[in-house]
Amino acid sequence: MINTEYLLIALFASLIIGLVLSLIYRTTLKSQREAMEKERTKIKEEARKEAETIKREASIEAKDIVYQAKLDAEKEIRERRSEQNQFERRLRQKEEIIEKKLDQIEKREYELNKREKDYNLKERIIQEKETHYNQLIKDQTQLLEKISRLSLEEARQEFMKRIEEESRFEAAKLAKKIEEEAKETAEKKSKEIIGLAIQRYSSDYVTDATVTAVNLPNDEMKGRIIGREGRNIRALEAATGVDLIVDDTPEMVILSAFDPVRREIARLSLERLITDGRIHPTRIEEIVEKVKKEVETNIREEGEKAVFDFGLSGIHPELIKLLGRLKYRTSYGQNVLQHSREVAYLSGIMAVELGVDVKLAKRAGLLHDIGKAVDHEVEGSHQEIGANIAKKYGENQKVINTIMVHHGEGDPATVEAALVAAADALSAARPGVRKESIESYLKRLEKLEQMALSYKGIDKCYAIQAGRELRIIVKPEDVSDEMSSMISRELAKKIESEMTYPGQIKVTVIRESRYVEYAK
Repeated sequence: MINTEYLLIALFASLIIGLVLSLIYRTTLKSQREAMEKERTKIKEEARKEAETIKREASIEAKDIVYQAKLDAEKEIRERRSEQNQFERRLRQKEEIIEKKLDQIEKREYELNKREKDYNLKERIIQEKETHYNQLIKDQTQLLEKISRLSLEEARQEFMKRIEEESRFEAAKLAKKIEEEAKETAEKKSKEIIGLAIQRYSSDYVTDATVTAVNLPNDEMKGRIIGREGRNIRALEAATGVDLIVDDTPEMVILSAFDPVRREIARLSLERLITDGRIHPTRIEEIVEKVKKEVETNIREEGEKAVFDFGLSGIHPELIKLLGRLKYRTSYGQNVLQHSREVAYLSGIMAVELGVDVKLAKRAGLLHDIGKAVDHEVEGSHQEIGANIAKKYGENQKVINTIMVHHGEGDPATVEAALVAAADALSAARPGVRKESIESYLKRLEKLEQMALSYKGIDKCYAIQAGRELRIIVKPEDVSDEMSSMISRELAKKIESEMTYPGQIKVTVIRESRYVEYAK
């Protein structure tokens, strides 16, 4: 019974709870529906407002586009109207120009027709006069033939003969005048060109010989160079082809050979052997072979450098090698490569002044003594040897002619050949370049000073500017101004009469008095 009550109570409670929950659910569902309805209404209102905004903005934008299109259309219409107006204006101008040209053409046509009529009239008058004058000339010619008893052809020949004689006479006079003027100006011009060339070139000179001295660290080294029973010195001489002279000169041996390349190889080899300290036949042969290769490389580089410095091209490699050998060749103590460079430079300067081929002058000047590279091996003069070598390696015929005649043994075929000969003489004649020249040069300076000191009252004298000026300082208490003038004049005349010298010598006599006191 009790369980049934509990069950009924529970059932009733469950029913009540179910009703309450159902009521709550319905209330909640209703509130949700109302909220959703409100939200839907709100969304619809916002969408309507947004649509109206978009519609309003689209309407405004469409109006702007239409307005802008209208403005662009109006602008384009104005531009087209302006272009059309300009085009019409240009057309009117062209029409006016064409009308003016047509008027001018009509006027010219009228004038040409008028001139043509006048010309025809004048031509007819001229023909009539020409006929009349021809008749007069014919009558006069017949009259002259009758008077002179010569035909027209004979008179013409006589007249031409006289004109020819007079023309030859005038031509001879003109040729003589030109020749005299050329003689007067040629010497002056040549001196100016040579002087300019010498002034623009200055170089050092080195006097070489056929022997070379090699310094030794001590005299004991001589015994090591000679070796046991002379085997070292024999090996060195056999490897280099140079004679070694070992004498009593302390700490020095002499290398003697006419071939400068061999002498240079021997010098470098001996110096390296002395530095290395290992001196025996095998080492000597090894060092000499290595030095030979270095010298050959140096020879080629020197030749290439000389060619490059003068901007020359197309010279055969063998000629370049022979040119480099000239660095070790001397002539009267003058280095031949340096001499060849000087000749090329001087020839180029003179060629510029005369307006001839500068490249040819430099090329011929650089190669003019190429025969001296092998003249100790081949018979003949260095000119013939050089010309044959240049011909063998395809040099220009003008260069070959220059090499052949640069010492006056033949006629130069070009102006450049004459310039190279002159430059060769200039390079060899500079004071101090050659042994023979320096001896006479020093003697001339010494004689100048002796001649000045022979006068009384001379304090000091100096031969300066390579002997071109003699500067004398006199004692002011012994020599007056008048005597100074007399000394300079008499000494100048004495130098002219007793000495031979190039150019002129300026004699300057200086007389100066100084008085010094000290205030204490």
